[in-house]
Amino acid sequence: METNQVNISLNVNGKKIQITTYGMKRLLDVLREDIGLTGTKEGCGEGECGACSIFMDGQLVNSCLIPVFQAEGKKIETIENLEGKTELHKIQKSFLQHGGAQCGICTPGMILATKELLAKKSGKLTAKEIEEGLGGNLCRCTGYLKIFESVKQAEGK
Repeated sequence: METNQVNISLNVNGKKIQITTYGMKRLLDVLREDIGLTGTKEGCGEGECGACSIFMDGQLVNSCLIPVFQAEGKKIETIENLEGKTELHKIQKSFLQHGGAQCGICTPGMILATKELLAKKSGKLTAKEIEEGLGGNLCRCTGYLKIFESVKQAEGK
């Protein structure tokens, strides 16, 4: 068991943050418990469901699998970084309008996966491309049709 805490410097949503914590503490727990960014959710805790997805240096990753010491000096972006000052991001609006958000556990990860998918696209997305783009995210509430409709709507905006 780790007994010594270390000082960690993080760049979260454009803000420099210094924390003292255990180096092997999961980044997910640091974001939620130490920094207070509760938009990132824990679903499975095993990197299988995508509920804890964040961007780290521009890559979509599962924060439940990352010890915080590996995030030192990296650019971390959470779901809280997506919304604007006066209104929701177009992807968030689309998920609300089309019922892509049910209980809300998977929603932040789905939205960030959608953001990555839309950023990488060239031309209109096919159903297969959406399925593959969201493949690392599981939802237990919707059956995915409403989520896929949300992605298509966000693509068109």
